[in-house]
Amino acid sequence: MLRRRQKLIRRMVPADIQPPPRAKRPESLTSREQEILELIWAGFKNKEVGQRLKISVKTVEAHRANMMKKRRVSNTAQLLKTAITGGMIRIRVA
Repeated sequence: MLRRRQKLIRRMVPADIQPPPRAKRPESLTSREQEILELIWAGFKNKEVGQRLKISVKTVEAHRANMMKKRRVSNTAQLLKTAITGGMIRIRVA
């Protein structure tokens, strides 16, 4: 059944027509994401970041998730590590 459907689609759609290219996710962080990243680095929790920036916790979580997707990491420690190695965060030595 599946093969029959694929053959039918091939006959209906010309071979020279390509699907539109997928939009790539921007690699650089937005200014808001950078601001949130710096607050995460400073040790603030999502709720505290939200209060400080006057945005909801859900918005903070969405920004954090977007940053993690852009940096291709799965947790906060990896996010901070890639931010440091990528020069997005500067470590201050006291």
